[in-house]
Amino acid sequence: MSLDTTQKQQLINTHQTHGTDTGSVEVQVAMLTERISKLSGHLQNNDHDFSSRQGLLKMIGKRKRLLTYVRGKSEQRYSDLITKLGIRG
Repeated sequence: MSLDTTQKQQLINTHQTHGTDTGSVEVQVAMLTERISKLSGHLQNNDHDFSSRQGLLKMIGKRKRLLTYVRGKSEQRYSDLITKLGIRG
């Protein structure tokens, strides 16, 4: 469940910290969140897709590690990102 180019560009434009930012933690977490939501929808319809379920769990773990990193750097950036994406954190 990958994102197409227009969706990626839209996510980058909404979450970038400066004009040429394409890989900051905020952008990475936003892309992972979008992929997680798409894959969750897929798994609700396909109960026996165990390899995709494993990939979903890996993505969730990676997002959690990135959010922990942001929280360690700046609590304000973390809370802003959580509210902007609408995830629990």
